[in-house]
Formats: sequence, C-alpha cells, structure tokens
Amino acid sequence: MCGIVSYVGEKQARPILVGGLKQLEYRGYDSAGIAVQNGPKISCQRSVGKIIELEKKISSLDMDGTMGIAHTRWATHGEASEHNAHPHTDQEQRVFIVHNGIIENYAFLKKKLQKEGCRFYSETDTEVLAHLVGIQFDGDLAEAVRKTMSQVEGTFGIAVIHRDVPGEIVVARRGSPLVIGLSDEGHFAASDVSAMVRYTNQVIHLQDNELATLRKDDFLISTARAEPIQRSIETVEWHAEDAELNGFPHFMLKEIYEQPETVMNAMRGRLELGEGVPKLGGITPVWEELKKCRHLVIVACGTSYYAGSVGRYVFEKLTDIDVEVEVASEFRYRKLNFPPNTFIIALSQSGETADTLAAIREAKRKGARLLGIVNVVGSSISRETEAGIYNHAGPEIGVASTKIFTSQLTILILLALLLGRHQNLSLTEGAETIRALQKLPEQIRKILSQANHIEAIAEKYHTCRNWLFLGRKFNYPIAMEGALKLKEVSYIHAEGYAAGEMKHGPIALITPEMPTVAILPKDDMYEKMISNIQEIKSRRGPVIAITTEGNKEIGEVADEVIEIPPTLD
Repeated sequence: MCGIVSYVGEKQARPILVGGLKQLEYRGYDSAGIAVQNGPKISCQRSVGKIIELEKKISSLDMDGTMGIAHTRWATHGEASEHNAHPHTDQEQRVFIVHNGIIENYAFLKKKLQKEGCRFYSETDTEVLAHLVGIQFDGDLAEAVRKTMSQVEGTFGIAVIHRDVPGEIVVARRGSPLVIGLSDEGHFAASDVSAMVRYTNQVIHLQDNELATLRKDDFLISTARAEPIQRSIETVEWHAEDAELNGFPHFMLKEIYEQPETVMNAMRGRLELGEGVPKLGGITPVWEELKKCRHLVIVACGTSYYAGSVGRYVFEKLTDIDVEVEVASEFRYRKLNFPPNTFIIALSQSGETADTLAAIREAKRKGARLLGIVNVVGSSISRETEAGIYNHAGPEIGVASTKIFTSQLTILILLALLLGRHQNLSLTEGAETIRALQKLPEQIRKILSQANHIEAIAEKYHTCRNWLFLGRKFNYPIAMEGALKLKEVSYIHAEGYAAGEMKHGPIALITPEMPTVAILPKDDMYEKMISNIQEIKSRRGPVIAITTEGNKEIGEVADEVIEIPPTLD
C-alpha cells in the first residue's frame, strides 16, 4: 500500500506535496520521495523511513518550483531502500514517475528493455514504466503514457512529469485509485481525497483506463484511445479542519475522540422512532428486491471484515436472512453459486479497496446484486454498486481505522433493523433498538472519559510482547479487531480468538508475561467467559476484563477492569 500526491499551480509545490504525504500515512509505507520541477530542472530526493526523514533531507535544498510529484512506498518489488523509493526515472533522467499498484509483466518488459540497452537502477516494477514512457516520448507526454499503458499488465495509478514538458503532469489509472482536485490556485491528483482536502473540496474521480493532463489553469481527461471525456465535478463533504490535528498529538487519537460525532452522523436523519424503522434513502433503487433477500454476503478486508463479522450476528438476530462474511481477497477464488435474491454488501472506508472491488466484480458476473457501505462519495465501490449507504464520517487519516469501524457497525445495525421490521420484527423491538442506538454517542463519551485509567493499564503492561484477546458471539470479532489494532499500532504480537477455542491451542501459551483482554459484558455469554478467565488465572496469566459497569464480582478474577455502559443485547 502506498500514496501519491501531485500538484501543478501557482504555489510552491514542496510544502503542498509533503503535507499531502502526511495525510496519506494511514496507508502504510516504508520510504518516501519527492520531485519538484522548475522549468526544465527537476529536483528529486528519496529517503527510507518516516516522512520526517525526507523533510530533514530536503530542508536545506533548493527545491523551488510550482509543480511536482511525491510518493510513499510500501515495498512489494525490492527491499525498502533509497534506490527503490519513488520517484523513479528513465536512464536519461528526463522522466520522473510515481506509481501505486503492481505491474504483473514487469519481468518480461524489463528483460526486453535491457536487451534494448536500458540500464536499471532499482529492483522495482515501477522503473519499467519510467523507461517505457521515456522511449515512447516524442513531445507529447500524454501520448507516451498511453502507449506505455497499452504494453503493461496489472494495476497502476501513476503521475508522470518530464523535463521537456514543464507545467504539465500526466496521471493515469487502472485498478488503483486516483482523484483529481481542482482549485483556483492549481490542480492536484492524489490516491486519496485527504491529501488535498486542505486546498479544495472540488474533485473528479478518475476511472479505469483514463488519463488526465493537469496544468495550472486547465485539465483534460481522456481515454486510453485519446478520446476526450467530460466529467462532472463532485463536491466532497470534508473540510480543511478535518485534516488538522486540532490539539491532538496524532490523528488516531483525534479520530478515536470523534466517534461520538461519527456514530451520530451515521444515524443523522435516518431514525424514525415512532415507526421503529430506519430511513435509508441510498438503498431506494434496490429496495423492492432487497426486501425479498434471503441470502446476504458481506465482503471486506481488515477492520471492515471484522465490522462485517459483527454485522452477521446482528442480521441473524434481527432478520430471517442467511448471512455469510467473506475476506474479499479470498472470495473471488471460491466457486460462487448464489441462490436467488442474493445481495452482496461491500464494506470499505475508502471505497477503493482493490480486493473488495475485485470481489464485487466477480459477484456481479455471477448475477448477485450489489450494495456498498463506504465513506468516500464518488469512490469506485460507490460507482460500481447499484445502491449504498455513506458513513459521513469525514476523512480517516490515522494508520489504524477507528471511527469508521464504529460507523460501519452503526450502519449495519440500521440496515438489519430496516429489513427485520419488514419481516417479523415487532414495532416494540424496532423502537427499542432505535432508542439503544440513540444512546450510543453519550455512551462512547463515557468510555472515553476513562482515558487516564486505560492509559495506566497500558503503561503497566507495555513491555509484554504477546497478547491474547477473547470474546464470544458479537464480541468474538470485536476481539479479533482488538488484536489487529494492537498489532498495527504497537508492532506487538496479538491474537484474537473465539473464547470457546481457547483450549484448542492458545491456552498452551498462557504465561505471566502474556496478558489476555477478555470482553465479557453481562449478557448470556458472561458465565462462559468467567470460566475462560479462571482457566487463564490457573496458569497465572494476567487478565484485563472489559465488562458492564457496576460489575463488582469481576474484580475477584481479573487483574484490571475497564467498564462499559450497559447496552441492548
């Protein structure tokens, strides 16, 4: 995973490009680079590690110029090193290119180019693109990019500049997202809206096999066959302040504290207490067919997959629908035989998750109906599904997803409740669920008020290098998500397990140095979870219990307790 930012306009490009890269840190990266053009001069620098290392490297350099490209790289072909970092160039160092995606036939192309005399300086597939553009260039950069596109197999989002074409950036995509941003002070292209939200909320989402030529005062979108395309401009809901820290030390903490508002935004205008039925206007185009749905498949990756896994329990509780949840990257390898009235729900924050897109395209070929739940308006999933629901959560910039997880859960509950009310769920049960949802923002605030207590627990156990997270029923996927978060943020090994499976492996690993986070609200799974905790304590394993407030007895078996407000089972 990696990020692209490019800009051409009136302002100095360097601070815009570096600032844009910082907004894309959530995508993960191991190196970064930048190229700034000033007339025929292009200044390029790369570094390994965090963006701050790149900033240090370029702080004393002359990198004046009002256009440029920048990139964060997550190694796929070749190790994390300076020579593998982007931007890459042709051997004449006239073409500079940044690239997201994977060129599947790069080995064949590289051998061919080497036979033609091209010298390669990196181990990456991207450098092949730079050489191809350089060879094809005959004064028209867009045409050189088109010819290159026709020779490569795989996925790409690219931004290209050339010494001989100052004032022009060519971008193109196939299977990897690119968004064009428009402003009075110049034009942008990036892999995510968040990279440009400080400067504009006017965007165009480039589609597969399209190119755009960006200049200071104009832009042109065209097909791979050089046919011009007229595309309407979209206004994103995000604002510049959404991309600011606003006093928080980092975006993850800021977004954790935004959850009361983002959960409220997921429900805003969608609750009808009197009828016990949510209003979800985004699914109107397929509502008549959706009411007949008896088989639902949720496809997603990472955190969204765990949200979908919680959603399965909710749908099974509130509706008569059979529900499957699939890891999107594996979904397309299965033999798919959908029964009639099957709907696929694609869950994705960005709406651009490559594996989820591939999954819904395969499902569509097999005749399934498609819904999307995404946060980014105009994203690929929102365009390729028949209907959907937006999170309205604002940009999520933190590396680890937080507010989108709870927003996705809220929307899945709303959708399950809507379908349940059109089946056998009573008005009383529907109204009860809505009242419980309305309490969520304040309940989240109450949990956040325990930050000092939770921080003290973290300080106590921060040297532990292996963790176990346990839950049952709804809380099993919550445990999986908790383990994922610890791995993502701290680089500490953690495993999430169904508590009933503890005896099938994890129990053998329990030691005084391996804490267990046990999720056990006072519900019908509580006594079974207590039994699990006692097994852990018999092996002297420390236990951090997350339980319903007012539960006094838990202190007798758990080492630490974090209380949560009571909620509807």
